[in-house]
Amino acid sequence: MKNKIFLYLFVFAALIVLYQFISTGNFEKAVNEDIGDLKKEVTELKDSLQQSQLKILDIQYFSLENNDDALAYYDHLNLKNPARYIEDKLLETNEKKGNNPLVPYEGMENDFKINKIKILNHKWILADFSDGKYWGDLVIKYELKDDLGVDFILMDHLLYARSN
Repeated sequence: MKNKIFLYLFVFAALIVLYQFISTGNFEKAVNEDIGDLKKEVTELKDSLQQSQLKILDIQYFSLENNDDALAYYDHLNLKNPARYIEDKLLETNEKKGNNPLVPYEGMENDFKINKIKILNHKWILADFSDGKYWGDLVIKYELKDDLGVDFILMDHLLYARSN
């Protein structure tokens, strides 16, 4: 009787060890597959990040902040951030009651105001304007004077037609 108990315990222990051995092998395979998938995903994300960085560099190509030749025109003015200064001066034109004086259209829903500004270089600005429902774009020529005054001249404009 005592020998049978030891035999049963030995068989039971052998089954437990066999189960552990097989489940560990399956677990290792699953973990290795997950690691492979994660490595592939990391590679794809790195490629995506690199493409995004290249796209950002391409977008920033026409920007006063990244144009040393255009910034050289403002070295004598001792401005920390000439682009920000010019943007602020352009946004000040929104403070007047009614439509912005640079927008050649009458607002239909509200007054047309300038929203977004992209300073291309030391002479030109692209701007977006809207009245809340209708919108358009402006091409503005500007001159930053030695007394820090800024003159804005509208070169071209576009009002988008609503499609609905």
